[in-house]
Amino acid sequence: MSDDVLALLALGEQAGTDAERAHVAGCALCTDEVASLADVVGLARDGDAALVPPSAQVWDRVAAELGLATTGAPVTETAATPEHTPSRLATDPVVLVPRRRRPRSWGWIAGAAAAGLVIGGIGVGWALTRDDRSASVVASATLEPLPGWDASGSAKVETQRDGTRVLVVDVDEAHLEDGFREVWLLTPDVKGLVSIGTLDGTSGRFDLPAGLDLDEYSVVDVSQEPFDGNPAHSGDSIVRGALRI
Repeated sequence: MSDDVLALLALGEQAGTDAERAHVAGCALCTDEVASLADVVGLARDGDAALVPPSAQVWDRVAAELGLATTGAPVTETAATPEHTPSRLATDPVVLVPRRRRPRSWGWIAGAAAAGLVIGGIGVGWALTRDDRSASVVASATLEPLPGWDASGSAKVETQRDGTRVLVVDVDEAHLEDGFREVWLLTPDVKGLVSIGTLDGTSGRFDLPAGLDLDEYSVVDVSQEPFDGNPAHSGDSIVRGALRI
């Protein structure tokens, strides 16, 4: 579900299509998101609520995530007067806030803007961690080393909001060999196997095929593969472990 639709629904707008609104009504996670944002909107529209600016570290994380050169919290500035002349450089980010000349007509906009400020302050962390919150772990495994290897690792299967599944693999290996690592899902009798992808480094996330039965292919295997052009398993497994629900 689009973040914009959830935010507008929290503001009381009739946003989204009929199908999207029906989805929100029937999805516990989306309903909770709208309820949480609606609480924030209510606090922002309360005249007694104080807006607490986020710390500089929050804005530094946002700038780093977006690849921005300038960091630090944005500054709210009103029009300059002879008694108050801004001293910051012209390159600093500045948000100009118009004066409210017609309080009644600006009431709803002020509420939405205040909600935006609050969400912008405390919702940054929510946005940065949204992926973690929207995924649920349905299975996990401890990866044990096979003979000849001094390694350890872990694996877990996450189900995303849209129903897709992701295999997350972490391997801590003491030494490297020529070649590359490949991640597999095996049957418990090791007679059937499916290649999931190449593990670059010590951690990786792999989209699982929609029709793959994890009850059948329930063993995670990470192998050391030579550059020989042969797509089959090399027979040299580094770590292996069974998924448990």
